[in-house]
Amino acid sequence: MDALLICGGEGTRLDADAEKPLFPVGERPMIDRVADALADSAVETTYAVTSPQAPETAVHATEDLGLPTIETAGDGYVADLNAALADDAVDPPVLTVASDLPLLGGDAVDATLRAYRASRDSGDDGPMTVCVPAALKDLLGVSCDTEFDGLAPTGVNVVAGTEDSDTMYTTYDARLAVNVNRQRDAQIAEALL
Repeated sequence: MDALLICGGEGTRLDADAEKPLFPVGERPMIDRVADALADSAVETTYAVTSPQAPETAVHATEDLGLPTIETAGDGYVADLNAALADDAVDPPVLTVASDLPLLGGDAVDATLRAYRASRDSGDDGPMTVCVPAALKDLLGVSCDTEFDGLAPTGVNVVAGTEDSDTMYTTYDARLAVNVNRQRDAQIAEALL
């Protein structure tokens, strides 16, 4: 399965001088850490989904990380994701990963891929949303901007070619609970490294 590394957002909540994907955690840009996790997993090809909102990130993804890129308009996460999915290089199902998960590891990516395959084997070929308990985010002290039924999305999903019901995969892996959206999140990610 291929992956779309979503890295075209402005990162306004982070309130940093650097573009959000280039924001350093543990002295390395977050995008580098996520790209390493994807490279250490069973993902076949990773495409950086970029936008005019983060031009330095686009250059870094191409020149420094050697990732093929899919340029989008920068109209927001959903619009950019849909644009990337419409690209001829992308053949769903595809893993989507936000660039603000600096603690992500290849083993966590592989666990997600195994969970998706298991859901397909049981007859569900729709998309899969990866969540953590909102209580885990609270316990860690990181921000939680979206919550439903006690779960918080992680920024990792599998987008399938069908619009069938969405499978929820809940993980208790703290590395997936730390999305760096604010300075406090970055401090916690640093401490957890």
